Amino acid sequence: MGKVLIIGASPNPKKYSYNAVRKLLLQRNEVIPIGSRGGMIGTCPIITDKPVIENIDLIILYINSKKQQEYYDYILQLKPKKLLFNPGTENPELVRIAYENHIDILYDCALTLIDARLLG
Repeated sequence: MGKVLIIGASPNPKKYSYNAVRKLLLQRNEVIPIGSRGGMIGTCPIITDKPVIENIDLIILYINSKKQQEYYDYILQLKPKKLLFNPGTENPELVRIAYENHIDILYDCALTLIDARLLG
């Protein structure tokens, strides 16, 4: 897999997003974690702004649908190939926007897919 952007990354090792970043890094993926709080996941810094990044293959969401609204334009600007909604992050409005912009949608648990080597 190419570049993976994780929105909702946390420096807390008990959080699913932390473990997803760590596991993707262990599988030698290029991972860009974005979160509301800075910090580190291993040697990878959590970014607290919305940098322009090219060639994003997958965006994984770890934020609820209300918080996702502030990322709509950013997600479209990045033009990812796929957008993964973890359980609890489903958002019909963002799905509609993604479909209109030719972004494939996945509904699954990122950690399950990573462990099965279906991501990364």
